Amino acid sequence: MSAGGTALHVDWTRCRGRGLCTELFAERLARDEWGYPIARDGSGTRDVPVLPGERDAAADAVAMCPLQALRLVER
Repeated sequence: MSAGGTALHVDWTRCRGRGLCTELFAERLARDEWGYPIARDGSGTRDVPVLPGERDAAADAVAMCPLQALRLVER
């Protein structure tokens, strides 16, 4: 991800693997075998890059997370 971009930060200590975020932001998130969100690109990072056209979907995932385990961060 280049400097100045946005990323979706996943706080796995708060997450319970309900999967709503993976439905709302399916462009970048998939579920692991326990239901926890992972980067679809397989990078294993907790900061998932967000392209400009995907920001609304990422913001929806943040807003709808029942455990507030997601946040958007600027790079």
